[in-house]
Amino acid sequence: MAEEKSFHMTPDEFRRHGHAVVDWIADYHSRIESFPVLSQVKPGEIRASLPATPPAQGEPFDVLLKDVEKLILPGVTQWQSPNFFAYFPCNASGPGILGDLLSSGLGVQGMLWSTSPACTELETHVLDWLVTMLGLPEKFLSSSTGGGVIQDTASSAALCALLAARERATNYASNQKGCDGRIVAYASTQTHSSLQKAAMIAGIGVDNLRLIEVDENFAMRPDSLARQIEIDKNAGLVPCFVCATVGTTSSNAMDPIPKIARICREHNLWLHVDAAMSGTAALCPEFRHFQEGVELADSYNFNPHKWMFTNFDCSCFWVADRKALIQTLSILPEYLRNQATESGAVIDYRDWHIQLGRRFRSLKLWFVIRHYGIEGLQHHIRQHVQLAQGFAECVRNDSRFELAAPVPLNLVCFRHKAGDAANQTIMDRINRSGDLFLTHTKLNGKFTLRLCVGQTNTQARHVEKAWKRICQEAAKLTPG
Repeated sequence: MAEEKSFHMTPDEFRRHGHAVVDWIADYHSRIESFPVLSQVKPGEIRASLPATPPAQGEPFDVLLKDVEKLILPGVTQWQSPNFFAYFPCNASGPGILGDLLSSGLGVQGMLWSTSPACTELETHVLDWLVTMLGLPEKFLSSSTGGGVIQDTASSAALCALLAARERATNYASNQKGCDGRIVAYASTQTHSSLQKAAMIAGIGVDNLRLIEVDENFAMRPDSLARQIEIDKNAGLVPCFVCATVGTTSSNAMDPIPKIARICREHNLWLHVDAAMSGTAALCPEFRHFQEGVELADSYNFNPHKWMFTNFDCSCFWVADRKALIQTLSILPEYLRNQATESGAVIDYRDWHIQLGRRFRSLKLWFVIRHYGIEGLQHHIRQHVQLAQGFAECVRNDSRFELAAPVPLNLVCFRHKAGDAANQTIMDRINRSGDLFLTHTKLNGKFTLRLCVGQTNTQARHVEKAWKRICQEAAKLTPG
């Protein structure tokens, strides 16, 4: 009987092409500084370079790889460049990439413990490690009443926390009947915009998400929060949730968690602490004071994919009471029933987040922690903070510029004193040059430049070059 034709890549072909891909990635990282940090292509340019129709027959793999270099690379903004100072970082590392490759190679779908026990148990174990590594309260350990899970992003973590808060406040009735327009949640004017989307998805509504005013350092004002809660309760509404932020996106502001937590306790509100980027700093004991009060939180989140060298996506989310989360999100159709789940002796992470399916994300996190060790992670976090503080000092010492917000860690918000147009010009010229990439925010209504030091391989020379380029563009400004 003739052997059936196969179009699949054989193991030997995979081995050969896999070596070529790893070599390409290694070469890419070694020459990444030669590319413009911000992609310079125009809208539609990448699509115009691609064939209008898909190939009828398969193409050689080396042609695919050549087209990545020729067609795709020009349209890539170099997030892994050490000259990337925009947004918050989305960094990666060798061990993280290789761990992700292994996850793809195993190809498991870890929705239930039984669909791959290692996927679940490694995740539980690594999340418990991180409780200790970050100095988080023991109630977040899986051996206590809580536990941790890897979400895709902090946006999903906040949504899950809000849903659990909603259900707790309505005694789990809103899952059955929907929201009645009386449930209210609270965040500050500086809280990440994902909370507004969470309010939309959760059925609470944006109008019922109260944005609390901030102080001169852009941190939530507890007195304003307490006053708004009283107003809402007196109006017959049902407050259920507060999000406090450790390191806001705009300015790295630190909300006063202990004062906010006391208000939450008084009114029985769910307190979620969003430490998306700055939570990573808690790997270093000297930075843990920024999240004092976290022991009073109902949930907590930070993103290793931002500043802990673990490639996207990897967002760690803990709850103090896992039963509240599971009761909110659990649905058990017949086709998911199995003996291990029925025994109650295992975790089924499908009940801990929005989606059913899940990848083996803990492998890359495990690889990163084991490769660097706590010592290596702390070294690079401290180095980044030191570099950002040095940049802030340059700003302070230049009469043309001013700091726009405090600089607690690795984000510097600054501006040229000549005004909004001048700062816009500086940023646009720098980004067009491709030498580095900056983004902006508005603080107190003023256009403000942001420089975030957090990319895996950023060193002193890159920060020094960034300041030099900024000064060069400032010198070109027309006086007045």
